Amino acid sequence: MRRIVGLFLALALPAHAELWGYVDAAGVAHFAPRQLDGRYAPVLGGAGPLRVPGKADAGAHLLTWLDIAPEVKAVQPWVREAAEKHGVDAELLKAVIAVESGYQKDAVSPRGALGLMQITPETASRYATPAEAARLLEPRINIHTGARMLADLLRRFRSIDAALAAWNAGEGAVRRAGNRVPAIDETQAHVHLVLELYWALLQQSQPARAQRLTLHP
Repeated sequence: MRRIVGLFLALALPAHAELWGYVDAAGVAHFAPRQLDGRYAPVLGGAGPLRVPGKADAGAHLLTWLDIAPEVKAVQPWVREAAEKHGVDAELLKAVIAVESGYQKDAVSPRGALGLMQITPETASRYATPAEAARLLEPRINIHTGARMLADLLRRFRSIDAALAAWNAGEGAVRRAGNRVPAIDETQAHVHLVLELYWALLQQSQPARAQRLTLHP
């Protein structure tokens, strides 16, 4: 297991974090930290058992969906490539993509964040070349840009929760909070969801080592 797991040892995953979701008729998974409407059902955390509603098997696990969904499998070579090149766990990148965009490569947020990892123009100006910034919706470019940013935030803040908070709320908000997750509901939900999914992916992909991890409150 790479060095980032060492940072993860100091984290405690909050029991109340939730992830809700559904899979639409086109096979696209939609995720949210709360039940947005009647289509959303519990997926992860305090909301209920680990599952993605809407698949043929109503009890199918989210992890199974991440293993078999074509849109997920299509980008895994680039996830592994970016993880190796930038020193970020592939499982962490996979968790961020799932929570940020549900693996919708053409996702565009109301604030202009683009693609799988929801890269903003500001992020692109720091972590992508001008040529890359013009093609941020391309999955490989999007993933590498996000991996560069996440690796930089991990180096700066030396903990995964603070790095994820800076990803969501900005570095200034984290520094004002004493290099901790700031008391912003959206940011806290984002961090908790990514961490829970990251932990589940670690347990799945590296069970022998993951079972020996100790989380401290």
